[in-house]
Amino acid sequence: LRHPPWLIANQFCRSNKSPWVCLTCLNVHCGRYVNGHAKKHFEDTQNSGCHQKKCEKQEKEKPQHSVCMDCSSYSTYCYRCDDFVVNDTKMGLVQKVREHLQSLENSALALDRHRKRKLLESSSNSSKLVKDSGVVTAHCATGLRNLGNTCFMNAILQSLSNIQQFCCYFKELPAVELRSGKTAGRRMYHTRSQGDTSVSLVEEFRKTLCSLWQGSQTAFSPDSLFYVVWKIMPNFRGYQQQDAHEFMRYLLDHLHLELQGNHSRVIMSTLSEGGLQSSPGDKCCINGTSTIVTSVFGGVLQNEVNCLICGTESKKFDPFLDLSLDIPSQFRNKRTKNMENGPICTLQDCLRSFTDLEELDDTELYMCHKCKKRQKSTKKFWIQKLPKVLCLHLKRFHWTAYLRNKVDTYVEFPLRGLDMKCYLLEPENMGPESCLYDLAAVVVHHGSGVGSGHYTAYASHEDRWFHFNDSTVTLADEDAVAKAKAYILFYVERQAPASADAKL
Repeated sequence: LRHPPWLIANQFCRSNKSPWVCLTCLNVHCGRYVNGHAKKHFEDTQNSGCHQKKCEKQEKEKPQHSVCMDCSSYSTYCYRCDDFVVNDTKMGLVQKVREHLQSLENSALALDRHRKRKLLESSSNSSKLVKDSGVVTAHCATGLRNLGNTCFMNAILQSLSNIQQFCCYFKELPAVELRSGKTAGRRMYHTRSQGDTSVSLVEEFRKTLCSLWQGSQTAFSPDSLFYVVWKIMPNFRGYQQQDAHEFMRYLLDHLHLELQGNHSRVIMSTLSEGGLQSSPGDKCCINGTSTIVTSVFGGVLQNEVNCLICGTESKKFDPFLDLSLDIPSQFRNKRTKNMENGPICTLQDCLRSFTDLEELDDTELYMCHKCKKRQKSTKKFWIQKLPKVLCLHLKRFHWTAYLRNKVDTYVEFPLRGLDMKCYLLEPENMGPESCLYDLAAVVVHHGSGVGSGHYTAYASHEDRWFHFNDSTVTLADEDAVAKAKAYILFYVERQAPASADAKL
């Protein structure tokens, strides 16, 4: 433990990625996300007598636990219990190890910052940037460590962290106190929510957002948030690759549900004085009362169905948090942007395909209440209310007879000035700038299948574009963003300029 955590190499594979220290023998091994030597160490100790003499008396009284600590996030894990540990010894020994590791990391960070400051003083670059091997690294931004195929989660979290009106709400929430007694008041090193009944997705989401854009570390480990995700979203348990869009929907839905709880209503009433809560006219309720989720992402669709036999029209309003858009079939053979076999597919093509009049096929016959039977019909969507943040999901994965394939077509999308007026139900009631949206973030899937590949994200922060690739964050130019094969797009409503009368 004499070296900073990122310089600790385990004795088996010499990897310095995901180092875990055994709190019994102080040996350091790599985690299960690398080569799994920490777990192998536990299995070996169960079959050997290396601890027998030391623990023989204690073993007769109670079973021994094999506890190790992540040298990066300071979370503790017991292999015997197969779960993370939130308690400490009576002497507070686990906390002392955390504080020692933290002091080592702080010393190394201080030296690193001093070295970078000297380097930047001798260059004409920005005070927050430094060039390393031709790649411009963003030192003000914080990456998210990959916990084993968790790039789908990291890409969504980085995108949401750059939706300012959404992110700021959570960062302003008061912290939930999860400890009491003698341990109260000490610094919490990403301590997990205690017990199955007290996990809080809102709290862990808040802590994760607060850890980004601080400039105090190059990467943050969202293991506490991932632990809560495992607890309340069983679909995402395990370490296989998941669909980023599916995760985003589950995340927003569960945040919305938790914010509707009694505890969160107190928080929201406290913050309403600061103007963080939307007015009633802006609310779009999905599942009960409105929250910041529906206030920011909530819109309303009008679904019109017309019977082709009698002409009966049926209308209903459907709230939405995002729109899933098909890539029109005539563009699906285009693999790259520069192929010259036809026009380039645009985001407007996808939006038109979504809102155009469509005749339902025989498998979707409409139950006409006038004809009293299922009839052929047409369907059309209108947007009745636009959200503050328009989230557009391009349906790149589709099922064939045997597997789920990816549509790798490049879709051209605007970085500024996406005009949604022509898709509105009543565009005449909207102002000239109220339907314009500017791009805030893009999630990209690299690879050929939904269960494989890799997710990264581009996001705009203080008028600069950044590329988030798990722990690595680099500056990106607009051309690189525009050439990305987008999977999820986040557009923020452009604020109309204040009128002269309003200024007076």
